[in-house]
Amino acid sequence: MMTISDNAVKHLRGLLADRSDAPEGSGLRIFIDKGGCSGLQYGMNFDEPKADDEIIERDGVRVLIDKESLGFLRGAVIDYCDDLTGTGFRIQNPNARRTCGCGTSFEPETVGAAQTA
Repeated sequence: MMTISDNAVKHLRGLLADRSDAPEGSGLRIFIDKGGCSGLQYGMNFDEPKADDEIIERDGVRVLIDKESLGFLRGAVIDYCDDLTGTGFRIQNPNARRTCGCGTSFEPETVGAAQTA
């Protein structure tokens, strides 16, 4: 399962409150897609839950993860940072063998990581 930091929860709560058009039960979808400097990249958007999603709820916010991305994100921590190196959500992923300099893409520890979900 993925862990959501206090800072991420606080920022997500504010973002969702600003989205008055968001349907009830919406959350931040985190997904893995091919691309980026290291082979796979993180993606995020606001979405409604789908039937096969893993839904992580904490203090009134939801993070949605599709079945294919779940294996790459097991044990990861999502944080929100506002510091000298940038502002935004950051994923600390124990399944990444290496990450690119910008932190938005990674090479998985094992090629079949998603199959262990």
